[in-house]
Amino acid sequence: MTAAPSLVSAARRREVVDALRRGTVPQAGLDLFAVGLDRFQSSLDDDISTVSRGGAAFHAIRGEYGSGKTFFARWLAERAKRAGLATAEVQITETETPLHKLETVYRRLTERLTTATHQPSALRAVIDSWFYTLEEEVLDTGEADEDDGEALTKAVDELMERRLADVARTTPAFAAALRGYRQAVATGDGATAEALIAWLGGQKSVAASARKAAGVRGELDHFAALGFLQGLLTVLRDCGYPGLLLVLDEIETLQRVRGDVREKGLNALRQLLDEIDAGRFPGLFLVITGTPAFYDGQQGAQRLPPLAQRLATDFTTDPRFDSPRAVQLRLAGFDLAKLGELGRGVRDLYAVAARHPERIAARVDDAYIGELATAVTGGLGGKVGVAPRLYLRKLVADVLDRVDEFEDFDPRQHYALTVTSAELNEVERNAAAADADDIALDLP
Repeated sequence: MTAAPSLVSAARRREVVDALRRGTVPQAGLDLFAVGLDRFQSSLDDDISTVSRGGAAFHAIRGEYGSGKTFFARWLAERAKRAGLATAEVQITETETPLHKLETVYRRLTERLTTATHQPSALRAVIDSWFYTLEEEVLDTGEADEDDGEALTKAVDELMERRLADVARTTPAFAAALRGYRQAVATGDGATAEALIAWLGGQKSVAASARKAAGVRGELDHFAALGFLQGLLTVLRDCGYPGLLLVLDEIETLQRVRGDVREKGLNALRQLLDEIDAGRFPGLFLVITGTPAFYDGQQGAQRLPPLAQRLATDFTTDPRFDSPRAVQLRLAGFDLAKLGELGRGVRDLYAVAARHPERIAARVDDAYIGELATAVTGGLGGKVGVAPRLYLRKLVADVLDRVDEFEDFDPRQHYALTVTSAELNEVERNAAAADADDIALDLP
């Protein structure tokens, strides 16, 4: 736990505990129980600073299923948002978001775009903020008077064109759509404005009338997607967000697709990394997550040697000597000690707002926390790495809630851990190596 539980706001604490009770990774507050990530903080904060100054950064997160890759990515996103960056987490899938079609990746990016003050999708809020910023800049320089609407519009359009000059050379449609959106808002044409925001977000089936009004054609394709990303970074930077953290999660999905599709996806990733290295995306912090099999296997990155070279990292030494500045960052996963530390942190966070904190302290003591961790791990075939989600759900929903609600409930006397196949995800079910019957485990 990196913050004293008593100093955490009630809303933040409630959000975290509710998510754990449902068995999901909280969308915020992850720093409250980030166990074992301290060694990455300084280096990643340096990367965030580099991005904020107009540079770019890239890391590949490496870990087995259950090692905490998604948790790590969301924890990093929280740090990025505190530094003023916008963030987006995109899950790579075989059908909805295939990596070889960058237009689908861009579309999901805009759908999941978030900032410290705006939940997904923050695209329209960001663009509105950008135009407001341009207007303020024009007024501050005296180029136009606030009461002269025509002159102000012209000056803002000229400033917009200067800011988007680099983007317009390769993707003129992005600037045209922004100009059309601004005109639609100014004339009160809400339907056209909404349609053009959708088009700027890469959405399909945008009304032809709206596209015609802005002078743009068709839909976003693979080749224009990088230009749109470049334009989005420009807009973000100008309206006060110095960069974007983009997480491409579960990239190992590429191993399961058809061979030609896999090669296209790997090449798209290589192209994206090359563009970052070439300086095309100032303000972009790209993070991918994947399993060791993706990085090392012949059905993954090794299938494309240029990509494998860019991702190459030496992991032959003891994990404690892994550099946090390396291209690949290896997540070691949980052991029982870390699982116990995590449980104690969640219990302390829960107790702050509990009705009977003294009862929780007495009946869910450190020893019991350790016993529960051992029992849950045993129910999952001894695989500690896949246990955190289920462990925290059992701790909150089955133990802490009951201790707080019922005066005579003692988990050592009245609770026997039961894990059903229905409440396990695929990875946990494979670890348990059990059928659909209940697994009843008596705590020590």
